Amino acid sequence: MTIDLINPAPATGNPESTFRLSRNLLPHRTFGPRLSSTAAVTIAAALSLTPSLLPRTSLTQGVLSGLLVAVALALMALGRLVAPNRIRAQHGERDAEARWLAVAVATATIAVSATWAHHWQNTLRMAMEVPAIGLRHWLEALAGTIVTATVLVGCAMGIRALTRVAGRVRSIAALAATVILLAWGVASIASPSPGAASASSPVATLDPGVSGSPISLVNWNSLSTHGRRFVSIESSGSPVRVYIGLAAAPDDRSRATLAVRELERTGGFERNHLVIAVPTGSGWVDANAVQGFESRWGDDVAIAAQQYSDTPSWITFVFDRDAAARSARALVSAVREHIATLPPGRRPDLHVYGQSLGAVGGSAAFDDIDPGPCDALWAGPPAGAVRTDGAAVLANTSDPVVWWQPSLLWSPPDLSRATQDAPVPTWLPVAGFLQTTVDLFTSLDSAAGHGHRYGPEQAQCEPAVS
Repeated sequence: MTIDLINPAPATGNPESTFRLSRNLLPHRTFGPRLSSTAAVTIAAALSLTPSLLPRTSLTQGVLSGLLVAVALALMALGRLVAPNRIRAQHGERDAEARWLAVAVATATIAVSATWAHHWQNTLRMAMEVPAIGLRHWLEALAGTIVTATVLVGCAMGIRALTRVAGRVRSIAALAATVILLAWGVASIASPSPGAASASSPVATLDPGVSGSPISLVNWNSLSTHGRRFVSIESSGSPVRVYIGLAAAPDDRSRATLAVRELERTGGFERNHLVIAVPTGSGWVDANAVQGFESRWGDDVAIAAQQYSDTPSWITFVFDRDAAARSARALVSAVREHIATLPPGRRPDLHVYGQSLGAVGGSAAFDDIDPGPCDALWAGPPAGAVRTDGAAVLANTSDPVVWWQPSLLWSPPDLSRATQDAPVPTWLPVAGFLQTTVDLFTSLDSAAGHGHRYGPEQAQCEPAVS
């Protein structure tokens, strides 16, 4: 048998077999990312660039985009694990062309989305008098996206490896324990101790008409951080401000009783207007509202607040929303009962004010009666959680608290009681919920009149028509 060294392959050989042999012998070419991965990343990036309610920083945008990209890649990986035979990469020249064509289309799509997002963000900034953004904003957002996605994908791969090595049950238990410990640590750091006191407490300088003063029935150390801020708000007159902190009494009813006694001591029932300010979850009462009431009625108004929690409002809203309602009912009932004992000509007008979660608690005080003119004043009430009929409602269209509720996933928000303070984005299913959720974290970063910030106009007493 003779072998032709110049033409080793027989002339009658199969060309397809020769091509496969050459592909096995030569290095593989790069065929580009999978079509499914490209589509997932494109959708995730475009979703992250849909219009927001509030101006967004480059860091926030980068983290959001990176998070969505990582989630999209994780879903694609999960799909390939569940159905590996159906989602299998096909190699070949045509497949390579399709993949790179998909990358080009994806790049163009993201560029268009980013251009529109740039226009929208600067439109918001102009309306809210915030400096405009430029190219640097998007370069920083891109860097944040890459870093966030890389870290999350790396963590996912690490968890997957840990699961294989240590066992699924133990890994899940360890992960759950880590999440719980982190949540507890964040809550502990963010939540001030109700009995914490400053070493330089200005008790001696306080007006005798406020809680915590030298002659007050309420000890300064029991006011909590937000209580001390409330009684220390600057005033041009002789304020009457009563604040009952968590440490002042063991339960809602006893705190309400103490509040009535303190109002008697300060002469609060002798003024023509008595405002019960229901705090937010952390115990905060907006200084703008306090100054608004005192500017409106001067020395003819008394303001009383009773703390029911010392955790951030969102934690109280999710896990113990009824605490606000129980506390508000107890205080309003105790005050109403005392007012009923006064001569008709000497009874003050009672107003219940609440912002955010405080509006949820204040609304519960009207479960059994209809509020009269100026009886109920709500600022930034959470969507679907507050009774607004007959109440004076102040809500910004840019306030995510007014928008956010689970139904935002599939239906637009009810903004009939809101005042437009900035351009309102077109509601989009899923995207509207996502963007509003992100805006919740920066809702207090705006100036008064935008987002979840409200000014002295909270004291306006002109109830809207139901």
